[in-house]
Amino acid sequence: MTKIKIIELKNYDEFTLYIDKLTDKKSKNLYFFFTGSNKENGRSWCIYCQMAEPVIKSYFTELQKNIIFVYVDVGDRDYWKNKACPFRTDSRIKLMVIPTLIKWKGVQRLEGSQCNKRELLQMLFEDDE
Repeated sequence: MTKIKIIELKNYDEFTLYIDKLTDKKSKNLYFFFTGSNKENGRSWCIYCQMAEPVIKSYFTELQKNIIFVYVDVGDRDYWKNKACPFRTDSRIKLMVIPTLIKWKGVQRLEGSQCNKRELLQMLFEDDE
Protein backbone atom coordinates (compact mmCIF):
# COMPACT_ATOMS: atom_id res chain seq x y z
CA MET A 1 0.00 0.00 0.00
CA THR A 2 1.36 3.36 -1.04
CA LYS A 3 1.66 5.92 1.71
CA ILE A 4 1.72 9.65 1.13
CA LYS A 5 2.52 11.71 4.21
CA ILE A 6 1.34 15.29 3.83
CA ILE A 7 2.86 18.12 5.85
CA GLU A 8 1.81 21.77 5.75
CA LEU A 9 4.24 24.58 6.51
CA LYS A 10 2.80 28.08 6.93
CA ASN A 11 5.79 30.35 6.24
CA TYR A 12 9.51 30.64 5.59
CA ASP A 13 10.45 30.14 9.26
CA GLU A 14 8.55 26.84 9.43
CA PHE A 15 10.18 25.79 6.14
CA THR A 16 13.72 26.45 7.41
CA LEU A 17 13.02 24.72 10.73
CA TYR A 18 11.75 21.69 8.85
CA ILE A 19 14.71 21.36 6.49
CA ASP A 20 17.22 22.02 9.27
CA LYS A 21 15.90 18.90 11.04
CA LEU A 22 15.99 16.66 7.96
CA THR A 23 18.08 13.52 7.90
CA ASP A 24 19.25 11.81 4.71
CA LYS A 25 16.78 9.00 5.32
CA LYS A 26 13.84 11.39 5.55
CA SER A 27 14.87 13.37 2.48
CA LYS A 28 14.91 10.42 0.06
CA ASN A 29 11.35 10.72 -1.29
CA LEU A 30 10.66 14.27 -0.17
CA TYR A 31 8.82 16.79 -2.31
CA PHE A 32 8.04 20.44 -1.64
CA PHE A 33 5.10 22.25 -3.23
CA PHE A 34 5.41 26.02 -2.89
CA THR A 35 2.09 27.80 -3.23
CA GLY A 36 0.46 31.13 -2.46
CA SER A 37 -1.48 31.47 0.77
CA ASN A 38 -5.21 30.86 0.76
CA LYS A 39 -7.78 33.62 0.74
CA GLU A 40 -10.98 33.59 2.81
CA ASN A 41 -12.58 31.22 0.26
CA GLY A 42 -9.93 28.57 0.99
CA ARG A 43 -8.25 28.96 -2.40
CA SER A 44 -4.84 30.40 -3.16
CA TRP A 45 -4.58 33.95 -4.45
CA CYS A 46 -2.35 32.46 -7.20
CA ILE A 47 -4.47 31.20 -10.10
CA TYR A 48 -1.74 28.80 -11.26
CA CYS A 49 -1.58 27.31 -7.76
CA GLN A 50 -5.36 26.87 -7.87
CA MET A 51 -5.06 25.02 -11.18
CA ALA A 52 -2.17 22.79 -10.07
CA GLU A 53 -3.46 21.58 -6.70
CA PRO A 54 -6.36 19.40 -7.94
CA VAL A 55 -4.15 17.84 -10.63
CA ILE A 56 -1.50 16.94 -8.04
CA LYS A 57 -4.07 15.57 -5.58
CA SER A 58 -5.63 13.49 -8.33
CA TYR A 59 -2.21 12.15 -9.33
CA PHE A 60 -1.65 10.97 -5.76
CA THR A 61 -4.44 8.40 -6.24
CA GLU A 62 -2.28 6.72 -8.91
CA LEU A 63 1.14 7.13 -7.31
CA GLN A 64 2.81 3.80 -6.49
CA LYS A 65 5.47 5.20 -4.20
CA ASN A 66 5.87 6.22 -0.56
CA ILE A 67 6.58 9.93 -0.37
CA ILE A 68 6.53 12.88 1.97
CA PHE A 69 4.72 15.79 0.33
CA VAL A 70 5.16 19.19 1.95
CA TYR A 71 2.89 22.12 1.13
CA VAL A 72 4.76 25.37 1.76
CA ASP A 73 2.78 28.60 1.98
CA VAL A 74 4.91 31.42 0.50
CA GLY A 75 2.59 34.10 1.83
CA ASP A 76 0.26 36.63 0.31
CA ARG A 77 0.78 38.25 -3.08
CA ASP A 78 2.62 41.35 -1.80
CA TYR A 79 5.01 39.29 0.33
CA TRP A 80 5.76 36.91 -2.56
CA LYS A 81 6.23 39.71 -5.13
CA ASN A 82 8.84 41.45 -2.97
CA LYS A 83 12.26 40.80 -4.55
CA ALA A 84 13.70 40.32 -1.03
CA CYS A 85 11.21 37.54 -0.22
CA PRO A 86 13.30 34.81 1.47
CA PHE A 87 11.73 32.12 -0.72
CA ARG A 88 13.24 33.94 -3.71
CA THR A 89 16.65 34.54 -2.14
CA ASP A 90 17.24 31.18 -0.41
CA SER A 91 20.02 29.44 -2.37
CA ARG A 92 18.62 26.00 -1.48
CA ILE A 93 15.39 26.55 -3.42
CA LYS A 94 15.81 29.63 -5.67
CA LEU A 95 12.11 30.10 -6.36
CA MET A 96 11.26 32.29 -9.32
CA VAL A 97 7.58 31.44 -9.76
CA ILE A 98 4.78 29.74 -7.91
CA PRO A 99 3.60 27.13 -7.88
CA THR A 100 6.89 25.27 -7.82
CA LEU A 101 7.21 21.57 -7.06
CA ILE A 102 10.71 20.40 -6.06
CA LYS A 103 12.17 16.98 -5.40
CA TRP A 104 14.43 17.68 -2.42
CA LYS A 105 18.16 17.03 -2.96
CA GLY A 106 17.53 16.63 -6.68
CA VAL A 107 17.62 18.84 -9.72
CA GLN A 108 14.07 18.04 -10.75
CA ARG A 109 11.45 20.75 -10.44
CA LEU A 110 8.23 21.82 -12.05
CA GLU A 111 7.36 25.50 -12.22
CA GLY A 112 4.20 27.44 -12.97
CA SER A 113 1.85 25.73 -15.43
CA GLN A 114 4.15 22.67 -15.58
CA CYS A 115 2.71 21.71 -12.16
CA ASN A 116 -0.71 20.97 -13.66
CA LYS A 117 0.53 18.63 -16.39
CA ARG A 118 -0.03 15.01 -15.39
CA GLU A 119 2.74 13.62 -17.63
CA LEU A 120 5.31 15.98 -16.07
CA LEU A 121 4.17 15.02 -12.57
CA GLN A 122 4.62 11.39 -13.51
CA MET A 123 8.18 12.03 -14.71
CA LEU A 124 9.02 13.98 -11.53
CA PHE A 125 7.60 11.45 -9.05
CA GLU A 126 8.79 8.33 -10.85
CA ASP A 127 12.30 9.48 -11.67
CA ASP A 128 14.74 7.71 -9.36
CA GLU A 129 18.34 8.62 -9.93
